[in-house]
Amino acid sequence: MIDVLNDPGGTEKLHALGVRSVPIVYRDGEFVRGQNLEDVAKFVGLHGTGHQPLPPEQLMEKWTLVLGATQRYVRQLADEQLAGRVIPNRDRSIRRLCHHIFRIGEAYLETAVDGVDFVHKLANITPPDDAFLHADEFVRYGDNVQGRLHRWWQNEPDKSCLRKVQTYFGEQTLHMLYERCTWHSAQHTRQLIAVLERLGIEPDGRVTRADLAGLPLPERLFE
Repeated sequence: MIDVLNDPGGTEKLHALGVRSVPIVYRDGEFVRGQNLEDVAKFVGLHGTGHQPLPPEQLMEKWTLVLGATQRYVRQLADEQLAGRVIPNRDRSIRRLCHHIFRIGEAYLETAVDGVDFVHKLANITPPDDAFLHADEFVRYGDNVQGRLHRWWQNEPDKSCLRKVQTYFGEQTLHMLYERCTWHSAQHTRQLIAVLERLGIEPDGRVTRADLAGLPLPERLFE
């Protein structure tokens, strides 16, 4: 196993394989990207994962719930708290985490609406140093992203979302990318809940396991 979070040489080991992003599953000198769990199952010799993706209309409900919760949670943080780290051993600020949760949705729209390839850096664009320093900026950003997501869904002619799009982990259906982006935002919102708890703040309207049922979320909060 290659641990890029706790092993100082983990990133260099990945680069030696020609890998620039995680997660991956590595075995006997070969690897497969971990974004598509069906690809992972095939790589390790299983006949599928047994996972049934939620219908697209339910994904919209889940994503809206997650983004709305993030808006509530960021309102609970003081400006100076936004500059703190999410976890001690990773150089990511709470501010960047909150921005990333919404940026995932914006990146998805650039692919679904504008036809941009979903490259790795698309969802990882960081906010300018002089922006997103106050909770109200995140709330406005969240309103904008949610509004655009709902307009996309209303105007999407193929409600099955089976058309193909290009991603950094291969050609995928829009449905697969839609699910991935939904649970990606949800996973980071779970992390934000943990941040609030560490700061002694009770989350305003806690997102529960039942709220996120049907999404293929990791068991652990931080990998």
